Amino acid sequence: MKRALPMAALAAFTMAGAASQAEAATATAALDANSAYVWRGLTFNDGMVLQPSIDVAAENGLAINVWGNFDVDDYDGALNDGEFSEIDLTLSYGFTLGSVDATVGIIEYTFPNGGESTTEIFAGLSYELGHGFSLGSTIYYDCDQVDDFYITAELGYSYDINDKTNLSLGGLISYAGDDFTEIYAGGTDSGFFNYALNASISYQVTDSFGIGANLNFTDSMDDDALPDAAVDTTVYGGISLSYTF
Repeated sequence: MKRALPMAALAAFTMAGAASQAEAATATAALDANSAYVWRGLTFNDGMVLQPSIDVAAENGLAINVWGNFDVDDYDGALNDGEFSEIDLTLSYGFTLGSVDATVGIIEYTFPNGGESTTEIFAGLSYELGHGFSLGSTIYYDCDQVDDFYITAELGYSYDINDKTNLSLGGLISYAGDDFTEIYAGGTDSGFFNYALNASISYQVTDSFGIGANLNFTDSMDDDALPDAAVDTTVYGGISLSYTF
């Protein structure tokens, strides 16, 4: 956790500046209960997890997110259940480039119960195609432990069923460098990494409180990049609660 302290201090200082420049900031606390923890196609826990988060976003585009993974199950004895296995801190800035939405940021990954923390920088673009469809791409570069990239191309669809209920569908494909595939998945080469399909529905109970549910499917695109042994879980889902201050 020591590496997270400078990042946390930087984030707090940045948001203090953001608050003075923006008229208002919005804070959202959320809790997800999922049947597994799957990250970029990799299974980190094939059992029950709780994933709390808090997001603070200023009107000038600056945002901070703190996210954690709490293992309810022990993944066949490989994890310590009842403890946080990961806590991440993200600092980002969103802006527009003409009709394109852009985001840049940095993520600090920390592992309280063992494992080297690491840092990623990222940049993403998204474009609204109309009629609820959007197209986007994000590149992540681990500039610390891995020194390699992971890039996604995404297609999304959002539909407001009514003024309180939203349905979202999405899909992505990814490509990763050879160091990323080797360190994270035991892969032997760079290549197309994983693909994913997801569906979620959210219901805004009040102006502040919302509930939701999600269902996801992911799998390897290239066994040399993401071996099947690293993909214990392909189908998972869960429920979520959120409160906006």
